[in-house]
Amino acid sequence: MTILVTGSAGFIGANFVIDWLSEMDETVISLDKLTYAGNLNNLSEVEEDERHIFVNGDIGDSILIDRLLLIYKPRAVVNFAAESHVDRSIHEPEAFLQTNVIGTFRLLESSRRYYGELNEKDKRNFRFLHVSTDEVYGSLDADSPASAETESFQPNNPYSASKASSDHLVRAYYHTYDLPALTTNCSNNYGPYQFPEKLIPLVIHNAMAHKPLPIYGDGLQIRDWLYVGDHCEAIRMVLDEGSCGEVYNIGGLNEKANIEVVRLLCDILNELHPVSRNASITSYHDLITFVEDRPGHDRRYAIDASKIVAELGWHPAKSFTTSIQKTVEWYLNNQEWVEQVINGDYHQWIERQYA
Repeated sequence: MTILVTGSAGFIGANFVIDWLSEMDETVISLDKLTYAGNLNNLSEVEEDERHIFVNGDIGDSILIDRLLLIYKPRAVVNFAAESHVDRSIHEPEAFLQTNVIGTFRLLESSRRYYGELNEKDKRNFRFLHVSTDEVYGSLDADSPASAETESFQPNNPYSASKASSDHLVRAYYHTYDLPALTTNCSNNYGPYQFPEKLIPLVIHNAMAHKPLPIYGDGLQIRDWLYVGDHCEAIRMVLDEGSCGEVYNIGGLNEKANIEVVRLLCDILNELHPVSRNASITSYHDLITFVEDRPGHDRRYAIDASKIVAELGWHPAKSFTTSIQKTVEWYLNNQEWVEQVINGDYHQWIERQYA
């Protein structure tokens, strides 16, 4: 038994592969283009595992995808591959269209051809699972109910628009070609191996260097925070028990304002890694710096995860307090990993974005 996981060297994909190999006795064909956010070091835990086969490639390469499907005959394709950073999508939208829309289309086409050649038994067992985001639903008012799977899409930036497009393609391939597809829409993930352009690892990294902790606008943008380990468990359940053609929201059931998260991170860092006496600051809170808000910044995301809870029995296993502490400890204990994944391009990006 084999599954194909795309975007496997990224943050969520790598965590999924590691979790899968620790929980399941199935081979993983892991595909990643190894862009700036894809890093083979993320998969170092499984590099000696004979059940893990890594391929450097692009989901938009139809010839490669066709060959992998033909050789390894996976029972499932799990698509994590995506450009995912909103800030970058504002500056470089075309890359998001190429990967998230055209790439997903070509992956669907290859999967459709592969599925059409399977025998009836293998067709019954095959699944295409597409991993997406809550951002496709758009921004919510403070008193609005959380976004359910039936909500219409209202993306407000190039990233969320490209993901909404890919979600529609997956739906279309289920209804038009009977491809047994499922989609998951998750809230903000956090945990080990997240590239330090996202809020939590960026704050930890900058705090360790006594650099400003940039907060967009007033910092009161609200997000639902989901620990990546809980997300991976939910995806396994959807893959095994979800109904084809359905969408499942996966949320952390934990809404917090960005500034609240940053202040909590500062509290944890003050406890775990206190500022030295001769430093120019007395607390990591002193580094908090408010910067100009980004264009089209959605005010609130909130996910209604009642469907996956009711139908599949999933719910977040870890509390935010426990998981965020665990996440900070991981980054403090893996500073070498952080230094390896950031380079000159990263520093230039941070300076340009938060100047």
